[in-house]
Amino acid sequence: MIRHIVFINFKPGTPEDVISEIERDLNALKASISEIKEFECGRDLIHSERSFDFALISAFDDLDALQRYQVHPVHQAVVAKIKAAAESTKAVDYSF
Repeated sequence: MIRHIVFINFKPGTPEDVISEIERDLNALKASISEIKEFECGRDLIHSERSFDFALISAFDDLDALQRYQVHPVHQAVVAKIKAAAESTKAVDYSF
């Protein structure tokens, strides 16, 4: 299995409705993309200096499934919204 983790910092002043829409769209991915085996996401609660604003954690059977997810049109639509709102993103993918 492959674990895919993404951290997002939004641009200062990103409207709450934009973040809520991204969160809603991310939570809808599992219903649309069969490659996703596990999925969760959420906003940071601590707000420390090292915190990111948002994180998502997902799991896939293998690298091929992760790559199919990456290029899936529904995923790409959410990625476009994230890119427009994000100041920075970081990701890590590992086997478990």
